[in-house]
Amino acid sequence: MDEHAWLTERFEEQRPRLRAVAMKLLGSLSEADDAVQETWLRLTRADRDDVANLGGFLTTVVTRVALNMLRARRREEPWDVRVPDPVVTPESGADPEHEAVLGDAVGLALLVVLEELAPAERVAFVLHDLFAVPFEEIAPMLDRSPAAARQLASRARRRVRGQEVTPDPDPGRQRAVVDAFFGAARRGDLAGLVAVLDPDVVLRADGGPAGKRPTFALRGADAVAGQAITGERFAPYVHPALVNGAAGVVVAAKGRLLSVMGFTVAHGRIVAIDVLWDPDRLADLDLSRWTAAERDAAP
Repeated sequence: MDEHAWLTERFEEQRPRLRAVAMKLLGSLSEADDAVQETWLRLTRADRDDVANLGGFLTTVVTRVALNMLRARRREEPWDVRVPDPVVTPESGADPEHEAVLGDAVGLALLVVLEELAPAERVAFVLHDLFAVPFEEIAPMLDRSPAAARQLASRARRRVRGQEVTPDPDPGRQRAVVDAFFGAARRGDLAGLVAVLDPDVVLRADGGPAGKRPTFALRGADAVAGQAITGERFAPYVHPALVNGAAGVVVAAKGRLLSVMGFTVAHGRIVAIDVLWDPDRLADLDLSRWTAAERDAAP
């Protein structure tokens, strides 16, 4: 086996983990793939004699690439609500390609919380808390000392724990609550909607920076229920799916993808709804299995 073939094989062994790291750092499947591809290009240009630990080298490179992308995004995308790219799979379960990206129950709501962290905080928290990378290895990636990297992760952890909700682990119970939500929306049943919503429920809707659709956030059962009533005409075009491993839906009509909605359900009520309906980002998602079934329907 020649050197290039050997290197390609070793890189492909690392690709699932690199993609998972990049996805959790960036919250975007397309950007994660770009970061992994850039990592491969940098590997091919590197001096092999300087790569004693291939896995560590690749993690460092993909992290630095992602960190630069996060910083650039902060400069270019000033809007307040950003819903990360959802990982959408059939309710029968995730396919092998998505399993590594999903990781251990990293839901959409947690990724939304990560979007609120500063880039360096996000890197320190994700690498240490989600991938068990030691602070001694994280520090050079951030040009910080190990103690400073530890402080970044600690600050991020406090923010995450202050907002994170542990979802119901039973998919069936999650789905029953989500179904009750849409059933009440179809009936125009405001009281029924409020009954399945946590009093402090938050709804985040990301329409994208181009302003093609509204971007907003609502908090409180009454406000979220009122918004659901106004959108009840789309209820017949809701299709169950797993969104980042939890109960969610794809909204599609006449072969056209309208939105993806992720739900966080805890203690029998919905505590968070995250909606991606930015048409530009939706176009990058491969959701043909849902849209194909709707080509003859009309909203």
